[in-house]
Amino acid sequence: MKILTVVGARPQFVKAATVSAAIAAHKKRGADLEEVMVHTGQHYDPNMSQIFFDQLEVPRPKYNLAVGSGSHGAMTGKMLSAIEQILVDEKPRWLLVYGDTNSTLAGALAAAKLHVPVCHVEAGLRSFDKGMPEEVNRILTDHVSELLLCPTRAALVNLANEGVTRGVHHVGDVMYDAARMFARAADAPAHVLSRYGVAAGRFQLATVHRAENTDDPRRLEGIMTALFALASEACPVLLPLHPRTRAILGSAGLWPLFERNPALKVVEPAPFLDMIVLEQQAKLILTDSGGVQKEAYFHGVPCITLRDETEWVETVAAGWNQLAGADSARIQEAAAVAKPGHVIDEYGDGNAAAKVVELLLAPS
Repeated sequence: MKILTVVGARPQFVKAATVSAAIAAHKKRGADLEEVMVHTGQHYDPNMSQIFFDQLEVPRPKYNLAVGSGSHGAMTGKMLSAIEQILVDEKPRWLLVYGDTNSTLAGALAAAKLHVPVCHVEAGLRSFDKGMPEEVNRILTDHVSELLLCPTRAALVNLANEGVTRGVHHVGDVMYDAARMFARAADAPAHVLSRYGVAAGRFQLATVHRAENTDDPRRLEGIMTALFALASEACPVLLPLHPRTRAILGSAGLWPLFERNPALKVVEPAPFLDMIVLEQQAKLILTDSGGVQKEAYFHGVPCITLRDETEWVETVAAGWNQLAGADSARIQEAAAVAKPGHVIDEYGDGNAAAKVVELLLAPS
């Protein structure tokens, strides 16, 4: 059985690594499986894509579409056209997509038009904000998928409320699998922290990349003003900066904040295995990333989400995560009271990827 996997953004490489490992394990036990990897090139910085194939042993892509950046329509259209031809040539049994990016939507639409069954890993998540392009991608992908694999029970409820119940399964979160798998592969914490000039438990880790923040000057200024205020010599803020965010900060005239406070430390995007260590060792995480919110919980670190909503509502309910939006005062207030929460039982037992493969192999 041939599975065509479409990836294009950093979190998808991580998720694909866990499922690819489960596919390889099934093949060793005699399963007739072939995975063909398609990399759309949605993230084209070496630290955001190539590193995953180098460090995480994800199968090298047979196809690299090298789409790069652009408007949502232009990116999705280029991917859709190219993936359609690949599907015609490869004739897979399943098209496998992850998460909520333009790559996810393009793969799902191309397959649905050609009547190739779609498996969506991380199905059913909702922020209930259709102003987010990711929310539109999630909804459309779910509604053309035949196999919808949910990381949480809340995702099951979301799909049921939209009338989607067929092919829906709660498998747990493959990102929890990844957190366990790759924590063992990461470099020694002392080596990583030394490279970034921070000390265990004495720094704050921040990531900012979502369009709702980077494309709104007021929101971006609010977030950066808060990070400036929170950064101190005793507890600096480490900001691995997405290439797109770096460019926007320059055009928005916000670089003086970094020049005035050297404790607000900008670094290049961290390789995934370094990022695991930084998340584990941080005192506090501030992020607008969905994946990093969960990883904060996996590593037992309080989190402040720089958005007005989250798909990972259980992290908020459990007390690990606070929604602070982009208002500087709210972010600083949240940081002052951030603390650990209680255990969440939503994310499975670390074997979500194996369950994904078992469902792909199950007779239809």
